Amino acid sequence: MEQFIVSARKYRPDTFESLIGQENIATTLRNSIVRGQLAHAYLFCGPRGVGKTTTARIFAKSINCLNPGPGMEPCGQCESCLSFSEGRSYCIHELDAASNNSVDDIRNLTEMVRIPPQVGKYSVYIIDEVHMLSSAAFNAFLKTLEEPPAHAVFILATTEKYKILPTILSRCQTYDFNRISVPDIIRNLADIASKEGISIDESSLHVVAVKGDGSMRDALTLFDQVVAFCGKDVKYEDVIRNLNVLDYEYYFRITDCALSGDYISMLLMFDEILAKGFNALYFIGGLAEHLRDLLICKHASEAEALLNIPASMQDKYIQQASKCSASFIFNSLNTISSCEASYRTSGNQRLHIEFALMKLASAAAGLNETPAAAQPLAPKVAGTPSAADVQTKVTPAEAASDSAEAQVTAESSKPEEVPAPAQTAAFSPAMKVPGMSLKDMMRKAQQREESADNVQESLSDDPITEDGVTAAWKHMAQMERQAQRSSLAATMEMHEILIDKENASVTFFVGNTAQQDWVRTKVLSRLEATLRKLVNNGRLRIMVEVYQAQGESAKEALPYMPTEKANYLLSRSEELRELKKDLDLDVK
Repeated sequence: MEQFIVSARKYRPDTFESLIGQENIATTLRNSIVRGQLAHAYLFCGPRGVGKTTTARIFAKSINCLNPGPGMEPCGQCESCLSFSEGRSYCIHELDAASNNSVDDIRNLTEMVRIPPQVGKYSVYIIDEVHMLSSAAFNAFLKTLEEPPAHAVFILATTEKYKILPTILSRCQTYDFNRISVPDIIRNLADIASKEGISIDESSLHVVAVKGDGSMRDALTLFDQVVAFCGKDVKYEDVIRNLNVLDYEYYFRITDCALSGDYISMLLMFDEILAKGFNALYFIGGLAEHLRDLLICKHASEAEALLNIPASMQDKYIQQASKCSASFIFNSLNTISSCEASYRTSGNQRLHIEFALMKLASAAAGLNETPAAAQPLAPKVAGTPSAADVQTKVTPAEAASDSAEAQVTAESSKPEEVPAPAQTAAFSPAMKVPGMSLKDMMRKAQQREESADNVQESLSDDPITEDGVTAAWKHMAQMERQAQRSSLAATMEMHEILIDKENASVTFFVGNTAQQDWVRTKVLSRLEATLRKLVNNGRLRIMVEVYQAQGESAKEALPYMPTEKANYLLSRSEELRELKKDLDLDVK
């Protein structure tokens, strides 16, 4: 039986012209040979399988070739080229830094560098996976790498450039290799298939190229695997089954179900995908890629270069893209991206993806925008107010505020019934209680002013008495407590009020300036209106002051507001007063 050679070795490029996807690097290296501008050290870095070691071999053969062809391509016929191809060259040396990474290995290398080449002009040392060298080995290599003999050329190759010491990078010409594009991989695979007499369609080649992930070596390995499974006649169905790739048709069908709002079919297809052994995260990532291609297909004439799909399937993508609105695709991508980001932290990962699929169907079918008239009414629960009743109910604060404008009695001071949180939770989410508009607020304010004016006109100027005002004040405190404003009620009951019968005024003592500001701005007008109504005096005023203790038992009031604290510290510290004076500071 003839010995089999894998495609990655059998069809490995041996000239600059046959390099795939690295044309700029090939051109630079050829020009440096033609112009005699060879550096003593090169660093080839990039992903796996993109041609770093292959380019190093071609470059080494070219600079030592005795009869170079056009463009300084190696002839492959001279002694130097033949000895390298047969593995007996003493001019081109390949070392694996993964297994030769110690200081002793580098010392042996520096000893070899002194030996001049037997054939050709240069001794070329190709060190693969150079990032595997230890720090000590790198340091031992520095001097030789910086000032090697005239006949020595070093070519370092690595997939992890960031692990190379900066002192090494500064001594090398660095070439960054690109990932090989899907079209380039497809063209190379098609050429190899024709040479091997293998029948394979474009969709199958596209699957292999995408699965190769920018690596020609990986793509060729997958190609050999597919050929071993299918033989000379390769079918798309066999390819996706052998490589465990999800068929495009699933994504088309799921998108169609989402557009029609059929989330049950979407869940059944997702279950079928999981039953075939596909990873759920792989599926959701593929669906996002499918939606991305649909979005690009809506502008296929302008963004054709962005498409990553077989040419035979572009018409199908364009047809489905015409059914999808841009907003649907954007919302779907947003939902899927959120699902993908939180997938690993989810406690129930399958339900997490199923919920995302249901959201796609719901958004497409417009289930989130069902008109209120079409929404089912929530069942009436005994003791639960209706939506119309809720609109007529008022909060305890409004009840107490309105009590100042209506007849004040013990019964009217009680807050009106408000639905408990458990009752309001029984409402249907579809029920919406409309808020008050600005016009309604202005009209209500005007009505309150008119009501207050009417009440003011109806009040007399009867002389006030201490007993009457004190009783009215205690009654007001009880009203505040019943209205669930216990903090204000406690403040009203904390200190005795000071009554001035001649000026018809009442002094309300509070604990600090913060309470003083709050009472003046928030509740003073309401308290005055209520007290005037209770004592039947329209001139009565309430003065709000901070309580100061008197006599021997008086204690110094502690500062509360920032300004008070600053003044307190200034009164206690001579240094602070001097600092304030020197810097001309203000206390605010």
